[in-house]
Amino acid sequence: MNLSQFRKHYEPLIQNEMTSLIASLAIPQSLKEAMNYSLQAGGKRIRPILLLAVIEEFGVQHPDALKVAAAIEMIHTYSLIHDDLPSMDDDDLRRGMPTNHVVYGEALAILAGDALLTYSFGVVARLEHVSSGDKIRLIDLMSVSSGAEGMVGGQVLDIEGEEKKLTLEELEQVHRLKTGALLTYSILAGAILAQASAEEIVALSRFGEHLGLAFQIQDDILDVTGTSEELGKTAGKDESSEKSTYPSLLTLPKAKEKLEYHAAEALKAIDSLNGELSLLRELTELIVQRKN
Repeated sequence: MNLSQFRKHYEPLIQNEMTSLIASLAIPQSLKEAMNYSLQAGGKRIRPILLLAVIEEFGVQHPDALKVAAAIEMIHTYSLIHDDLPSMDDDDLRRGMPTNHVVYGEALAILAGDALLTYSFGVVARLEHVSSGDKIRLIDLMSVSSGAEGMVGGQVLDIEGEEKKLTLEELEQVHRLKTGALLTYSILAGAILAQASAEEIVALSRFGEHLGLAFQIQDDILDVTGTSEELGKTAGKDESSEKSTYPSLLTLPKAKEKLEYHAAEALKAIDSLNGELSLLRELTELIVQRKN
């Protein structure tokens, strides 16, 4: 399958898995609705698709892959719910729809995000076809990538960097943590499920690091060049929040050069792996060329 066929096949399965997982919970109906609202709002599903693509590239069919993919997307969705809150980025549009707190109120939105995050760890802990050792690896890496050492730490640096002119090194550190950590986890989780070797995991980790930076640079570029309708969220938000971005630090043309550099380095990182890796190469191209 090419990437288009791969996504067409797996995106509905990812959605069905998330819907089924939430439906199985005996929780207040209002909480279930708020959790489902953001999970069903669509999105590119880049992170779970990356996990599934890595497994596919290794020629493996894993019965628990969709559950791990769903858990990763639940973490990503929680981060978006919280990121949109008035105390954070204060946005009322996400994926072309009113944000969770606009629909359900701030308190329930916060709790829906909390519930998605914590449930994701339970989903991985209860996997039936993964060894105890690999479950510990998956949960440990999930904790690092989504918590203070990863996404949450990056979010703090992002907030503290508002109204300041960061250096390029400081900006890259923000995005290695805020964006790159969970994206890289998606790749490494796929590698763990596929029983990749230590050398293969090192190569995929480098791939993820560069891909995460490319993803964020394109985000920064689109915030300048895109419209709210194209992006599905408020355009120009970085400038209005006085955030340092790649275009603001480097100029738009130089930011585009940096984007191409990290995309090329990502592909170079996986040159040592066996196979054509066409899905990972197409995903890299998608991230670089996407319009939302």
